[in-house]
Amino acid sequence: MDFDQVADELYAGDPAEFVSVRNQRAKEAKAAGEAALAERIRALRKPTLAATILNRRAGSPELAELARLGDDLRKAHSALAGADLRKLARRRQELVNRILRDERSMSEPVTREVEATLEAVVADPEVAALALAGRLSSGADSSGDQWLTSGFTPQPKRKPAPEREKPATVSHLDDRRKAKREAAEKADQERTARAREEAEREEKRIAEFNRLRREAADLAKARKQAEIDLSRAERRSEKATEKANDLRRRLADAELEEETANGETAAAQTVLDDLRGEAERVDEALEEF
Repeated sequence: MDFDQVADELYAGDPAEFVSVRNQRAKEAKAAGEAALAERIRALRKPTLAATILNRRAGSPELAELARLGDDLRKAHSALAGADLRKLARRRQELVNRILRDERSMSEPVTREVEATLEAVVADPEVAALALAGRLSSGADSSGDQWLTSGFTPQPKRKPAPEREKPATVSHLDDRRKAKREAAEKADQERTARAREEAEREEKRIAEFNRLRREAADLAKARKQAEIDLSRAERRSEKATEKANDLRRRLADAELEEETANGETAAAQTVLDDLRGEAERVDEALEEF
């Protein structure tokens, strides 16, 4: 007798016959000398209505895609990929809504339990493995202890376990959950540390950017003032050049006037000298009379 075969038979069968078939298979295993197997079979829990509904959808493409979405969401979360997270979250809700519409005859409490279980398929790889195997025994539970079927962990088909093999227990499952939580907390701490470092680097980049922007503003202001000073200096230089040119023209005019006056003075002196000479000759002529 194989444990997986028995589990498949029980969870694929009528829930009303679950307990009687389970007890019968456990009795058969014990009679065959497989006490450990009998204990594992007896530990299997009767599925709730919500779990039964989802176990019957074990081979559905919607359930398979939800399980894959869980891996994709965890990768996107680790990579802090916001756009991917939003896209995957929308797809998750579409799949959940589609399954709920297909099972519209459910009561409100069962609907809530099915919806919570579908969310857990995305959030917890162990729950996803159980759902895909059709081995869910109950729906969502706030404590998280009811996700796994007692005595069952997803694994490939194998030969019956030897007598010395101990069945999985809730304690062992709790240890795995604790390790997963610790690993998740460590991953969150590392992501938080990376985010904090990135925020610090971004803060430094912003501070440096603001410093350079202020420096650029100061340089632009200084350049503007220099341009104003240069314009003023150019206007003063133009005025000084105009004044110098005016003075040069006036000097040239004065020099020309001086030269003309000097020529007129020399001519007048010559006339005066001639007149004096003529006067002397006249005076000499008068003295002879």
